[in-house]
Amino acid sequence: MKELLLIAVGSALVNNVVLSQFLGLCPFLGVSKKTETAAGMGAAVIFVIGIASAVTSLIYDHILVNLGLEYLQTIVFILVIAALVQFVEMVLKKSMPALYEALGVYLPLITTNCAVLGVALTNVQEGNNFIQSVVNGVGTACGFTISIILLAGVRERIAGNDVPHSFQGSPIVLITAGLMAIAFSGFSGLI
Repeated sequence: MKELLLIAVGSALVNNVVLSQFLGLCPFLGVSKKTETAAGMGAAVIFVIGIASAVTSLIYDHILVNLGLEYLQTIVFILVIAALVQFVEMVLKKSMPALYEALGVYLPLITTNCAVLGVALTNVQEGNNFIQSVVNGVGTACGFTISIILLAGVRERIAGNDVPHSFQGSPIVLITAGLMAIAFSGFSGLI
């Protein structure tokens, strides 16, 4: 149990996928304008990465390794992730149309979100078993969610302030993300 807790905290805070590995920056910067939208995107990413970690672990361990087809892992993982994102998109469109509209083009971009594929490949490279893979995936997705909600909160506060013209828009967002990355580096001594 202690090992799983270390994996979860390590993947969420110490090795935050966005702020220390710099994966998944497109939705991180694009969907972080409002906290509600960021939380919705975070929930979708938690679901996709959690399920993708479980499914890719099972496929890799029980199919690809047994057949000697480990070299196909990237292609197989991309197909699994694409199918999961399509499923999430259909569910959101049917059950939460407002969130579906708010996420817009960024929801299908989860398919190409390198954070999702990065977690699946990291699980294989680290030799994680099924439970470790799922915990690492959910921890990573929670770290993504924490980061995107924090950035959205800061962006909402910045919108009401007097920002110099040359820093308005993307520059101030990138500076804020950089400062967040520096702050998250403080977690490096945690594990």
